[in-house]
Amino acid sequence: MEPVLLARQLVVDFGDVRAVDGFDLSVGAGRSVALVGRNGAGKSTTMRVLAGVLPPSSGSVTVAGIDAAKDPSGVRAVVGYCPDVGGLIPRATPWEHLQLAAKLRGMKGWQDRATELLDRFDLAGVADRVTAGFSHGMGRRLSVVLATFHEPRLLLLDEPFDGVDPLGVDATLEVVAEARATGAAVFVSTHLLGLAVRACEEAVVLKGGRVVGAAPAAELTGSEGDSRYRALIT
Repeated sequence: MEPVLLARQLVVDFGDVRAVDGFDLSVGAGRSVALVGRNGAGKSTTMRVLAGVLPPSSGSVTVAGIDAAKDPSGVRAVVGYCPDVGGLIPRATPWEHLQLAAKLRGMKGWQDRATELLDRFDLAGVADRVTAGFSHGMGRRLSVVLATFHEPRLLLLDEPFDGVDPLGVDATLEVVAEARATGAAVFVSTHLLGLAVRACEEAVVLKGGRVVGAAPAAELTGSEGDSRYRALIT
């Protein structure tokens, strides 16, 4: 079966700086992979390329059989992306964000799902408040809601747990499990190893833009797993 996400030899250069160096990844339907590493390892740059936001300097990305270079809009239609920062309209409310997303994606009967997600992520009480006054954690939760709203084939969550309270963490873990159950592929980028192994089956360790290790997430738990991880990133 063709993987939902297939990345081959991705390279991203910013001038003389190589942010991503030969990244390869394959994620099948119903699978979940965590991209872990220290800040500055190249995780967010990789996620932007996979989301179709940033073109790679070289290499290829295919999502649900769609070549990102040939049909970037087609890729964006089947991807749900939570960026590491930004992505929200300061003067718009959460409900207006969802309304706009539904209109852009041609979604019908979206109100019930919007209401359910806002309630699950404890945002129903601020659904009509502009996001300019939101805390960092509230913004993170809304970004996850927007990423999963249209039930994408590929769910990309970049630092979804950063500054998020336990309720938001649990809601995000539920969203990951539900996406997998419907046959979506999930890719989570985080520097929080403990939450990465809770969210995903497999982990890929990035350092200096290169993959330096990969293992079942269960092998990175406990003191032995933590030591193994630290040895890879230092």
